[in-house]
Amino acid sequence: MTDELSAPLGNKRRKRASAQPGHGGWRRWPWARIGLACLGLAALFVTGWVIVVNDPAGGRPIAEAPVSNQGQPNPVAIEVGAQGPSDAPADAAPATGLPGTSPDGPSIITLGEDGTITTSADRAATEFGALPALVETTQLGLLPRTGADGLTPFEAYARPSLSPNAAGGRALIAVVMTGLGLNETSTRDAIEMLPGTVTLAFAPYGQGLVDLTAQARAAGHELMLEIPLEPFDYPQNDPGPHTLLVEHPPRENLEKLYWLLSRIGGYTGLINHMGARFTASAADFGPIMEELGLRGLGYLDNGTSARSVAPQLAAQNGVPFARVDMVLDENPSRTAILEKLEALEAQAAERGWAIATISALPVSIRTLSQWAQSLDEDSMLIVPVSALATKPD
Repeated sequence: MTDELSAPLGNKRRKRASAQPGHGGWRRWPWARIGLACLGLAALFVTGWVIVVNDPAGGRPIAEAPVSNQGQPNPVAIEVGAQGPSDAPADAAPATGLPGTSPDGPSIITLGEDGTITTSADRAATEFGALPALVETTQLGLLPRTGADGLTPFEAYARPSLSPNAAGGRALIAVVMTGLGLNETSTRDAIEMLPGTVTLAFAPYGQGLVDLTAQARAAGHELMLEIPLEPFDYPQNDPGPHTLLVEHPPRENLEKLYWLLSRIGGYTGLINHMGARFTASAADFGPIMEELGLRGLGYLDNGTSARSVAPQLAAQNGVPFARVDMVLDENPSRTAILEKLEALEAQAAERGWAIATISALPVSIRTLSQWAQSLDEDSMLIVPVSALATKPD
């Protein structure tokens, strides 16, 4: 008793608490740290799940739209076409079924009174500038293809013309104007001022391409599509979005190619914009040229690189091919362009034919138009570039 009265206050209470082990100890635990550790473990679990499963759309319904090609296309091309890039062009036609394409795609089929079969995509294909039998639908929109009867876009959209063998001794000149569609005013001037025998090549980035290409076809012009290929000084010198690049997986380049092909319709083939490095790489260019062969498209080499393997690849894949001899407006002045045109005439007279490109600058359009009007057609003719292409047997 005396000890308890003389003991310091609180000692007796602490003794009793310590005498009951475990009672009230959970209150002293570091609950804040434990909570943070649990949150960290949960975050690590979620991150590991995403990395291992690699399925960002897990749980969502997925539908694949297969792409049908004539012949035996690359397995990579089939996979790319089935998936489709995510950035489809704004003015591409909606994906609907066409006769001869995969039966799995949705389509509205109507039997007319005369027995003809049409689908919901026929109108879109016609407005897009392509024959319904020569297009297939993907998530991008319409892509050119060889028809079920073997008719190719190169054959169907080529402007009728004399061949060198049927020219009767006259020299043939093909002039391709490039860069159209980027400037609406200069594009309309080229369509209206130049003769229909001048081939027009449209860049894939312009606005209102469907309307502009429709006007060009109505004026009798043969059309081509420009595709951006990697130059040696890329990216300092950048051809533009969706450029096909060396040492990139074929899948990526095919995705870009499909986006480019879907921009317009009714063209005979492609011409490269830049691309000295890409056209020198058979490993990278080969799958692209194979795809052109399967789709029945031609290829025009812009002639700026002596290292291009395009001639060999085109021959291997049955692609109609031609190569540009000279650029007419490297110096964009009237005098310099006229001098180049004289050199082009001399080359055509010597060899029987010649091919040149010229850009869609106002001075180039005016100068070319005036030269065409003054050309002596008894000795020389302007022809579409398809007339001078080497065609597969």
